[in-house]
Amino acid sequence: MISKLCKIRDIQHAINRYETEFEKLYGICLNEGMVLCSLSETDHLSSGELGELLGLTPSNTSKVIASVEKKKLIRRVMGKTDKRQMYFLITDKGRACIDSIRCDNSPLPEILKGIVEE
Repeated sequence: MISKLCKIRDIQHAINRYETEFEKLYGICLNEGMVLCSLSETDHLSSGELGELLGLTPSNTSKVIASVEKKKLIRRVMGKTDKRQMYFLITDKGRACIDSIRCDNSPLPEILKGIVEE
């Protein structure tokens, strides 16, 4: 059991190092990038849908959305049927950001290569 726990720790450290390099290169964190990636594949998503896709709590989802919204990478729109529902969509600036990301510019740590399909 300890060996598995240590492996998980090593994976977490590798992800943290990767995120630091990713953020230096692109000016966004991994969660922000995953929001852009998710929105680039669809017309729009609600906060709940984004949170579910990213595996984030509602609180963390709100923080990530606020951050990418502040950077003008996404924008919110009211639901057409239910005006209380807010949806998010990627802006042209957000699409340019996600299109500029080349993961090969930020080498994947060795421990993650077996986990992430390239």
